[in-house]
Amino acid sequence: MLVLSPQQKIWKTVQLIPKGKVATYGQIADLAGLPGRARLVGKSLGNVPSELHVPWYRVLRSTGQIAFPAGTEQSRTQTDYLQQEGVAVFNNKVKLKSFQWQPDLGELLWKLEF
Repeated sequence: MLVLSPQQKIWKTVQLIPKGKVATYGQIADLAGLPGRARLVGKSLGNVPSELHVPWYRVLRSTGQIAFPAGTEQSRTQTDYLQQEGVAVFNNKVKLKSFQWQPDLGELLWKLEF
């Protein structure tokens, strides 16, 4: 059996977020089996190998806020990616009630591998 590192668990979990949906750093930590490790999620997303496609831009702060300061190039890039998927971003923030990923039991049982 292959044992995944915490970073690999985070990357695999983020890859499950559907287009047009977002998740929070804490939510990803919980789903990856790493409760309380939201900061590790952020750090791991900053270290994704270039050959691995991980939609980092779908992960936001617990308030729905983009972690990058408003007006920065990184914030604009993340906003552009989200808007291309139909996610509304206003003032560097996404309305979680409308766009937060809520995986169903099937996704939790069959897609999460840890």
